Amino acid sequence: MTAPEQAVRAAVEAARDWAEAAPGSRAQTLTAVADALEAARAELVELADAETHLGETRLNGELTRTTFQLRLFAEQVEAGAFYDARIDAADPDWATGPRPDLRRYRAALGPVLVFAASNFPFAFSVAGGDTASAWAAGCPVVVKAHPGHPRLSRRTAEIITGVVPAGVFGLIEGEQEGVEALNHPGIAAAAFTGSVRGGLALARIAAERPVPIPFYGELGSVNPVVVTPGAAKARGEEIAKGYAGSLTLGAGQFCTNPGLLFAPASLVDPIAEQVGAAATAPMLNDRIESGYLSGASRLGELPGIRKVVWPDEGTAAPRLLTMSLEAFDADREAAGEECFGPLGLVVTYERLEDVAGVLAELPGQLTTSLHAEQDEAPGLADLAEALVERSGRVLWNQWPTGVSVTHAMQHGGPFPATTTPATTSVGTAAIERFLRPVAYQNWPQELLPPPLRDDNPWGVPQRH
Repeated sequence: MTAPEQAVRAAVEAARDWAEAAPGSRAQTLTAVADALEAARAELVELADAETHLGETRLNGELTRTTFQLRLFAEQVEAGAFYDARIDAADPDWATGPRPDLRRYRAALGPVLVFAASNFPFAFSVAGGDTASAWAAGCPVVVKAHPGHPRLSRRTAEIITGVVPAGVFGLIEGEQEGVEALNHPGIAAAAFTGSVRGGLALARIAAERPVPIPFYGELGSVNPVVVTPGAAKARGEEIAKGYAGSLTLGAGQFCTNPGLLFAPASLVDPIAEQVGAAATAPMLNDRIESGYLSGASRLGELPGIRKVVWPDEGTAAPRLLTMSLEAFDADREAAGEECFGPLGLVVTYERLEDVAGVLAELPGQLTTSLHAEQDEAPGLADLAEALVERSGRVLWNQWPTGVSVTHAMQHGGPFPATTTPATTSVGTAAIERFLRPVAYQNWPQELLPPPLRDDNPWGVPQRH
């Protein structure tokens, strides 16, 4: 039996018991995983730093985010609101005809396959948000480890396995193994964070199975930012510093990296000064660095491009390009393609009203941002609408490289930023991806799931 076959079979065998476990029991398990990871913090951070070069400060913060996510989802499990239990008692006088007893709630989908990401070795990896939200929904998880941090993945898996019930978690490694697991009939849904090419290939497999399954892929984004003339005049230096800081944070290896900036030409030099002064940080691995350098080289040769900050070809240092709005619009598919790393493209405009039309033609994004003065707001309706149409999160006078784990967070956007724009991979709403609605009509109390019974043994919210 192959590793994927073994892991998925174990998940299938565990699925019913895990889904039917009382909320308090599942919540305790999520909390226990968080505690176990916390207890191994020093060891895990050392392993992560050796494999990703992200530094202890960043990795400690990310591990804290990971344990926080697990505890936050544990709270959601205990609260039980995600079941969305709705009870309509029988009513012979219902306006459209006699109404039967109807009870609807959201049930766990079944085993979930999670493809770990490279750039967040804790928060989007083995014990990351996809895993935590699937567990919270009542779904066992099989994680396909990312090859960028294999030792960390294995050690994290060992820690988890020592805490969770058998079959509720499994780890597999290898590209073909991931495809084998995705094709397994026991897998009910999959989640992915990574490249457009890889994500689309997996999404196609999920859709072409004999029984297609939901595939929640986060694929990439250049996260356009617009700076108005008023903001550039009032806060030019501040904006230049903020943009450079966001662009180069973590060597630009964030899915929310603001790679595309629309601004007056007056901002190019201040931004160039800040980007040029930014330190060069090691990238996650040689493959990602090579991809960054080849992507930068391709963008640097586009018609109308001017290289403003352009270090030696062989270094992964931050880079800055600029071109006019007209030149960008003429070649927007190529110019608007993501270059994963610390590269920014400043598109200069003369009339702000021309920017909305160009934005409307861009592909879907995770985020869009607007830097403007308050007194400009009344005239920005068309621009704001264009930003909202293109992304899942819109920011006002802030930078996108910070995705808070909250109830209201939306981390997802129109295709190709994600394959399923109606969902999020960050925040408590992420649990909804791994649930499906089921309605029971005229069923006896003894056969109803606990959230729909009159005595409500789990104490979940019920809408009557």
